[in-house]
Amino acid sequence: MLGSGAKAAKPSFVSYISPEEIHIKEPIEKEVNPRLLPGELLLCEASTVYKYIQEDGSNRGTYGKLVCTNFKIAFLDDDSASDDNEPQFKNKIVGENDITLQCVDQIYGVYDEKKKLLTGQLRKYPEKLIIYCKDLRVFNFCLRYTKEEEVKRIVSGIVHHSQTPKLLKRLFLFSYASAAPNNTDGRNQTVMFDTLEDWRDELERTKGNVKYKAVTTNEGYRVSEKIYKTISKPPYELLKTDDLSSSLPSLQDIQTAYMRFKQLFLIDNSTDFWATDVKWFSLLESTNWLEIIRRVLKKAIEVAECLERQHTNVLLIEESATDLCCVISSLVQVMMDSYSRTKAGFQSLIQKEWVIGGHGFLDRCNHLHKSDKEEAPVFLLLLNCVWQLVQQYPPAFEFTETYLTVLSDSLYVPIFSTFFFNSQHQKDTNTSGESLKTQSGPFRFLTVWDWSVQFDPKAQAFLNNPLYAEKPKPDKSQRKTARFKHQRQLSLPLTQTKSSTKRGFFREETDHLIKNILGKRIGKFINSSDEPPNSFREFYDSWRSKPVDYHGLLLPRIDGPDIKVWAQRYLRWIPEAQLHGGGTIATAAKILDLMEEVQSLQVKMDEEHSQAVSGDVHSAALLRNSARLSSLFPFALLQRQSIKPALPTSTWKDLEDEDDLVKRDDEFVDLSDDMS
Repeated sequence: MLGSGAKAAKPSFVSYISPEEIHIKEPIEKEVNPRLLPGELLLCEASTVYKYIQEDGSNRGTYGKLVCTNFKIAFLDDDSASDDNEPQFKNKIVGENDITLQCVDQIYGVYDEKKKLLTGQLRKYPEKLIIYCKDLRVFNFCLRYTKEEEVKRIVSGIVHHSQTPKLLKRLFLFSYASAAPNNTDGRNQTVMFDTLEDWRDELERTKGNVKYKAVTTNEGYRVSEKIYKTISKPPYELLKTDDLSSSLPSLQDIQTAYMRFKQLFLIDNSTDFWATDVKWFSLLESTNWLEIIRRVLKKAIEVAECLERQHTNVLLIEESATDLCCVISSLVQVMMDSYSRTKAGFQSLIQKEWVIGGHGFLDRCNHLHKSDKEEAPVFLLLLNCVWQLVQQYPPAFEFTETYLTVLSDSLYVPIFSTFFFNSQHQKDTNTSGESLKTQSGPFRFLTVWDWSVQFDPKAQAFLNNPLYAEKPKPDKSQRKTARFKHQRQLSLPLTQTKSSTKRGFFREETDHLIKNILGKRIGKFINSSDEPPNSFREFYDSWRSKPVDYHGLLLPRIDGPDIKVWAQRYLRWIPEAQLHGGGTIATAAKILDLMEEVQSLQVKMDEEHSQAVSGDVHSAALLRNSARLSSLFPFALLQRQSIKPALPTSTWKDLEDEDDLVKRDDEFVDLSDDMS
């Protein structure tokens, strides 16, 4: 018995069992081998690897095999061997525990509970491996129980194949295309703009053929290596110039803001999540990412004003002419052309302005890991801006936010050529060699627009918006009416003239145009880019005062909290951010169920009247109990719930020196006088 002044002894229990052994799941008994795609080769593997399932700071997980191929990093456990309980929204190319080599952002090793960035040759190998992905997934692997030789091979292999610079033809894109020569190029009504006829049809659709025409001036890339076809324009035309380099953030500023922004979502465990919960909004504001989105949308509205109200064409100028010019020109067309808000129209727009337009996907996404200085999330910035419009005006878009999310994921899937070249010229140059021919002839790359490669029909249903207000089809005699009130310039934006050893984008024509612009002959026809300060607000407020036409001009709301975080993309891997049984997916589930019921009744009515049933049923077989769905479905289906502490960790620290809250008297406010 202790005396009144004696202190209780401190607990002296010591556990010699690691947390992994406490929550152990028996290692897989049967051999599990990775499912390899055509051209995919197994490079290295390690057995008895423990994959953590982060939950409230615990170290629960499962044992399995970690493999690295020339396409991906994959973790295989006993669930990988069976097809039971597969998610409804399953990607047929990239599994739940798969990471393509291009999707790997950073790799950290843990040495004595300290994280260290892994690059190049390693002298010492870690006991834990943390992989941060560009789609914001975080994988934690424990190598403590893996054989030493296997640890060396798997860690060195993963770091080498995902982080070191490589040649373009070393990408899995070429291996896959060579091994699968019979792949069909499923375009799904997407205009590819790889023929002169496609450009002429686009000019005819928009009535741009009144003043412009597609020409073969750049045949064989004689004029420019950045673009595929050229559009001729009248020599003297009334237009307005807008230098995006001076009015919008630089690519370096955009990259810096996004790097800060994404750190908010790369969460290792629940403890880290709740520790930043109190100051999350201040951290979000400090990244400046949402402010960049707002500025880009505002610039697009300004350009739309010139086209819509002033009936004046706009010449967009920047140093590269294939970055922010692509963003603004694409946004303007989404705002003004309802066809660009359909799935086929939006895909055709990306092909025209980005793929054929010469955006440097290879450099901006840093697929080859050659230069971090060239990396910038320009295309992701566009998708973020389009998402703002989608969530503000859902009936105006045929596609959903899920479509935009999987499109952003497809940036890092190297079996499609869409996002893995800097230009059409680079693609043609690297696919014309004799060594790239197969037995059945030259191979063809896949395009990302064939969604059947990644998803089955039921999963593809999540890409289509059930609330889309489809535009009534016009009569045959009216199908070729003008889309715009003005004749819009469809040629690609021109670049400023700068001395460079490299061949510039549209160099010769740009030099000639700039000289004419600076000349006195047509100087009086060029409008200044400076507008009265209230011109934009007048146009914006005037449009806001009218009812929204989902098939007409569509301007985003950019004031205050109207600019939001794309929750589905950035929060989908964080269980703490889920609303179980809530969110937009619960509403979508009810709508799809109702559509399915209506279509079923329509079928019965048609059968009674012996009429043929036409049209496809696009509704997906969702879980009928919407309470079982997460707000981040279909990417985070039925994941575990996380219990939020009574007070966040940071708040507890602030209260450590405070008096006991229980001893404080509650404040009493007499409201009797106010009620009388």
